[in-house]
Amino acid sequence: MTTVPLIETRQLTMNFGGVQAVQNVDFSVAEGELRCLIGPNGAGKSTFFKMLTGQLVPTAGEVRFRGRPISGRQPHEIARLGIGIKTQVPSVFDGLTAHENLWLAASRGKRGRAIDRAVDEAIERLMLRPIADRLVGQLAHGQRQWVELGLVLLTEPVVILLDEPAAGMTDDETTRTAELIHDINRTHALIVVEHDMAFIRKIARAITVFDRGKILVEGPAHRVLSDRRVRDVYLGKRAA
Repeated sequence: MTTVPLIETRQLTMNFGGVQAVQNVDFSVAEGELRCLIGPNGAGKSTFFKMLTGQLVPTAGEVRFRGRPISGRQPHEIARLGIGIKTQVPSVFDGLTAHENLWLAASRGKRGRAIDRAVDEAIERLMLRPIADRLVGQLAHGQRQWVELGLVLLTEPVVILLDEPAAGMTDDETTRTAELIHDINRTHALIVVEHDMAFIRKIARAITVFDRGKILVEGPAHRVLSDRRVRDVYLGKRAA
């Protein structure tokens, strides 16, 4: 019996005028998987991410979620299917406390005491207790990112897509974010778009490398990170 991928793309393509940002990409992620997407600037990974999340409609090809085509759907429709999205810039309410932000997120799908239970669980899981009563606008960058991650978790997604989650973080914040990602992966699939190789080494199990709008190589992290073609791309060289 063939297992249907959680997320799959078939010949996914995105053109901007005469430029092909993504070219005929076939890609799949299984239930419960942690996949990292990496590549140099301009490789096409951000465009690919935006097509997965509905921010861009593909020029050609399709995105499928558990076998169902979702290309062309609005981002909020994709989110309702069970695809949680965390962008690089936190989408939080700066004038509310971390607890209030989380409460609002939980209240969209729960009622009564179930809201408080879900919020408490998120605060404990993300270790947000020391900042729970602080205004989000007064938090450090990493803390704001963790609050938004809590907002995503409270929508109870099947898979979470993270766009450069370590961007702008201190070393300590990056290490803690890596720990959180591993913990979340116990219960959720994740797709992480990132260019920080030190962070990738902390979290990666399987990696897909983009270059010039195409998949250059993909597979287990240890094999991909030791591949000469990947090193050449990141050093600005091209394999023969």
